[in-house]
Amino acid sequence: MNLSGIRKIKILIVEDDVFMQAILEEILSSTYDIETRSNGMDALSFLQNGNIPDLIIADLNTPKLNGLQLVEQVKVSDFFNSVPIIILSGEESSDKRIQCLDTGADDFIVKPFNPAELEARIRVVLRRMGKLST
Repeated sequence: MNLSGIRKIKILIVEDDVFMQAILEEILSSTYDIETRSNGMDALSFLQNGNIPDLIIADLNTPKLNGLQLVEQVKVSDFFNSVPIIILSGEESSDKRIQCLDTGADDFIVKPFNPAELEARIRVVLRRMGKLST
């Protein structure tokens, strides 16, 4: 909880690139409570241990379990299938974006991205999920 007694929204970042982890944490940590995992398996274990974030931001190409596989695993679970997922990727293929969205991702953002646009897209997803007021 922050000083006003309102719980900060929790975001799980799944990103194997340490530099990109640092960028995302720098952009988001003043507004959100951030947890970071470097691969999809660690992220899935984090979830299975009862840690349910308000949003997941996952790189498409993480080791052990990639972003698309993570989306599949999260969306088949009765416990975390309502957690929204934004995929980040250097992959610009329209087919890959469509595949991720059809699998259950809530948004797909191509790297490099504008930090203000990322924050706006996070707010849109959180509003749609009822976790953020307008």
